[in-house]
Amino acid sequence: MTRLVVLAWGNPSRGDDALGPEFLRCVERLVPAVPHEVELVTDFQLQPEHATDLVGRDLALFVDASVVVPVPFGFDAVVPARDPTFTSHAMSPGAVLAACAEAFAQPPPPGFLLAIRGERFVLGDPISAAGRRNLRDAVEFYRQLLSDISMQAWRAATRNKP
Repeated sequence: MTRLVVLAWGNPSRGDDALGPEFLRCVERLVPAVPHEVELVTDFQLQPEHATDLVGRDLALFVDASVVVPVPFGFDAVVPARDPTFTSHAMSPGAVLAACAEAFAQPPPPGFLLAIRGERFVLGDPISAAGRRNLRDAVEFYRQLLSDISMQAWRAATRNKP
């Protein structure tokens, strides 16, 4: 049984910044149907404390909104890295992986980033129509990822994304 953690972050009050938390809301109904251990974690931003969510996991999926990935989303492997966010309270996925390795003296699980393309991040706005379309595609892609929760399959998926 593979142990997967899905960490999604964003501000539900800032338009498409809510795509990460909304992604978790959409996929939580899939968890009981998967023959693996899947934990869903959401927050406003990644923090050092999220390193503890990685302990004992076989894979980690980070989910966030982005304005730099192509439509509808990007999917890539994440490398542990002590980048400038390493000691801040707005960490990158790589910094969280590195913090896990340093804090617990063991390699972190392989990490992947699902970055959903967002268009509008205005305070008080709902998720945009384009953001909702991209979210639907990202949820469908995640459903496909669940058919083979393995590092090898997910690495292959980074080369075969839309």
